[in-house]
Amino acid sequence: MIQYPGTLPDGTSVQDQSAEEWALALGDVADAGFDCVDPTESWLRIGDLSPERLQEFQDVVADLGLRVPAVSSARRSPVDPEHGEEHMATLHRGIDAAAAVGAEVFNVGFFRALLPAQQRALWFWTTEGAVDADPDEDPETYRLAVDRVRELGRHAAENGLVLSLEMYEDTYVGTADGAVRFVTDVDMPEVGLNPDLGNLQRLHRPVERWTEMAAKVLPHTNFWHAKNYLRTEDETTGAISTAPAPLETGVMSYRQMLADAVALGFRGPITCEHYGGDGLSVSARNRDYLRGLLGTRRIRGMLAAG
Repeated sequence: MIQYPGTLPDGTSVQDQSAEEWALALGDVADAGFDCVDPTESWLRIGDLSPERLQEFQDVVADLGLRVPAVSSARRSPVDPEHGEEHMATLHRGIDAAAAVGAEVFNVGFFRALLPAQQRALWFWTTEGAVDADPDEDPETYRLAVDRVRELGRHAAENGLVLSLEMYEDTYVGTADGAVRFVTDVDMPEVGLNPDLGNLQRLHRPVERWTEMAAKVLPHTNFWHAKNYLRTEDETTGAISTAPAPLETGVMSYRQMLADAVALGFRGPITCEHYGGDGLSVSARNRDYLRGLLGTRRIRGMLAAG
C-alpha cells in the first residue's frame, strides 16, 4: 500500500504531480521488490484523474513492472452526515478507475476524515474519531448504509470487481459481530469483508480477542489489509498500550489466520500495510513473511486442493 502523503510539503497535491514524479514514489515500491501496488486514495485518487492522466498513471505502473490488483478508498464513508452523497459519487468514479487499471477489488470503509485531535496525535487511533450511530437506535441511517453498499456492490460487479468492506472502529463494520451483521444484511456475493483487525487491536481500549474476531469474520473475507501491532493489557490497572509491529512479531498470529482463511476458501489479494518508521521496508518484510507462509506444506496442500 502506498502510504506516502497525498499533500506534499509545499502544499501541492499528488494529484497534480507529473507522471515522472509519480514514478519516483512508485519506483520506491518496485525497488522494494513489489510487483503489485494498492494506490490508496490517501495518496492518489485515481478515480478523479482525467482519462489522459489515468493513462499516464497506467503507463508509469506498467513501465515499473507493477500491476494494481486492488484499490482502497480512504475516509469516504458512504453515509458521512455532511458528505455522504459526494463520497458516493467519488466511490463510483473510483470503481470505474479501478476496473480500468485492471484491479480485482475495490475497498470501501465507513471511517470518516480525521478530527483535529486525531490530526495532532502521534498515533491518530489513540484519540476518538467520528462514531456511526447505533443501528438499532438509528435504523434509517443503517438501512441507507446497506442500500448504498448494495449500490456500490452492483456497480463493482458490473465492472468485474468485488467490493470489500474495511473493518474500522466505531463504524458499522467496527466489531466482528457488527461486520458479520452488516455484510449479511447486504447479502450480495460480490460484497465481502476486509478483516483489517489491526485497526481494532491497536486501540487503547478493551476489544474482543483477535482469535474470536477472526473466527467470525474470516468466512466472509474477500480482501485483506495485513498489519500487526504489539498490544499490552495490564489487568491490574486497566492500562492498555499498543504500537505497530511487523506481522510475525505482533499480537496476532498471521500463520494461524492465513491458514484458517485459506481453508475457508479465501483467494483474494493481500495488501501489506504498516504505520511508522520505514513503512515500505516493513511492508516488504511482511510480504516475504506471507509468501513464506503460503509456501508451507500446510497451506500449499489446501491451495492445491482448490
